[in-house]
Amino acid sequence: MSSTENQPLYAPREPIFPRRVKGFYRNLKWWVMVVTLGIYYFTPWIRWDRGPNLPDQAVLVDLANRRFYFFWIEIWPHEFYFVAGLLIMAGLGLFLFTSALGRVWCGYTCPQTVWTDLFILVERWIEGDRNARVRLWNEKWTPRKIRLRVVKWIVWLLIAVATGGAWVFYFADAPTLAYNLVTLQAPYVAWATIGILTATTFIFGGFMREQVCNYMCPWPRIQAAMMDPETLTVAYREWRGEPRGKKHENKEGDCIDCMACVNVCPAGIDIRDGQQMECITCALCIDACDDVMEKIGKPRGLIDYLALSDQEAEANGKPPKPIWQHVFRFRTMLYTTLWGLIGIGLVFALFIRADIEMTVAAVRNPTFVTLSDGTIRNIYDIRLLNKHGEDREFHLSLRSDEILRIDLEGTALRSINVPANETYLQRVYVSARPGDPAASMDRVDLRFWVEDLVSGERAHKDAIFNGRAQ
Repeated sequence: MSSTENQPLYAPREPIFPRRVKGFYRNLKWWVMVVTLGIYYFTPWIRWDRGPNLPDQAVLVDLANRRFYFFWIEIWPHEFYFVAGLLIMAGLGLFLFTSALGRVWCGYTCPQTVWTDLFILVERWIEGDRNARVRLWNEKWTPRKIRLRVVKWIVWLLIAVATGGAWVFYFADAPTLAYNLVTLQAPYVAWATIGILTATTFIFGGFMREQVCNYMCPWPRIQAAMMDPETLTVAYREWRGEPRGKKHENKEGDCIDCMACVNVCPAGIDIRDGQQMECITCALCIDACDDVMEKIGKPRGLIDYLALSDQEAEANGKPPKPIWQHVFRFRTMLYTTLWGLIGIGLVFALFIRADIEMTVAAVRNPTFVTLSDGTIRNIYDIRLLNKHGEDREFHLSLRSDEILRIDLEGTALRSINVPANETYLQRVYVSARPGDPAASMDRVDLRFWVEDLVSGERAHKDAIFNGRAQ
């Protein structure tokens, strides 16, 4: 039996204790965290007045009524192409930013990154910075260690509960659901969703951290196809830093092998080893290295955002390209163009859509009915959609080159009262008398018109009248 057969398939996780660092990119990450978490936690509580018959929550995914509200925009089920378009734009945006600036999504705005940053902040606040946490990890279980761990886990759990709770508020009226949760009257699905999201947030942000990125997320493996030598990403200027060594050693490289870049890395990698799948380009190693370079009197930028092509040029004594040449190139311009065209198309479709819609379905079993007096009748089911926040009266009419009569089932009038934000099904009869030409024709083109008697807006649908061909 070979020795490899006894080796485990997965290596156990090595704990990572990132050291606190200050600098431009760390401050940028703090701001991104505050903004993104603020948007996530507080958006469901924003109110938006849509009228007496509509919800007043600014952002709401109303699954019960199959509608999505976003401030003044209301998306109906048949308008799901808006959501599909936004998802396509999100994908193209991810391709665009990755091809231009590497994994900036992963390093700054990915939920796993944001919540892991928050959990590490709590951990550092309770247990101390890197060295203190390393010592605590290696200690035996003492009352002090148990107290610190329990306090940390409780704070993590509170954050996780708030995360799961905020999510369900997007799918129901937030104040009402909050009251039902406090009074234990919330539906089971709300409790189940909060429980699942609480558990995943607590485990992913507190214990798995970089393993979620390395093993569960597919993007680290896809990013290679989005990047090329012109992509700006976090990299180590090897030509300048090597050979590395301590400050007192006789060497030429700027890197003093202080390990600051490694100690601040949330993924626990050494950026000096080159591009790695585990790197999320959070740029904290840049802040750490720049701080060391200032202390030893060396130029900043030993670790920096740079393109691999520039690194080769700098090593040969040539100046790097301007940043705009890396950002504005064919690939990024193509992604930007596609992204912009889809966005313009969605905005155009949003502004031209009507507030009244209708569909016409002919009842073809049988194709037509012959009444006792010889009248030929066709039957249609017309669905009227009232997108207004108030009841509207709609008037139905018919236009055709032949003489045809229209009647509405259940009423002698041709007007229908459609409730606010609802779809109304109306059965309609279209008839041709025995002496009319349409009664003896194989088919007659006709057009149904519907008019909003309040706004005057009109919509139409074409259909076919089937007669008894001679």
